[in-house]
Amino acid sequence: MAIQLTERAVTRVVELARKRQTPEAFFRIGIRGGGCSGLSYFVDFSETADPKDKVFTFGAPDAQVKVLIDRKSYLFLNGTEVDWKAELMKTGFEFHNPLSGKSCSCGESFTLA
Repeated sequence: MAIQLTERAVTRVVELARKRQTPEAFFRIGIRGGGCSGLSYFVDFSETADPKDKVFTFGAPDAQVKVLIDRKSYLFLNGTEVDWKAELMKTGFEFHNPLSGKSCSCGESFTLA
């Protein structure tokens, strides 16, 4: 299994990278301890990849996103789909993780199943 980015997520990452004037930057996705349920997702841009990072490429050749995931986070993210939602009550990246057991009401943190 691997991680997937929806077309909406790829489009948003490309827009954000261009806006911050770093279109070649990697998009880092990871897990850290914290939040109401114990683990939380994070996203960030990174100029370089660590040799141990898993690297995934999404999108068309003219609008590609290279995603980095550190080895430890990958254990918790394997099989996850990342989407972008822009709604009245919530705007941001949304994680559909088959390994999560419960998540808090805001959807920002989770526990393992």
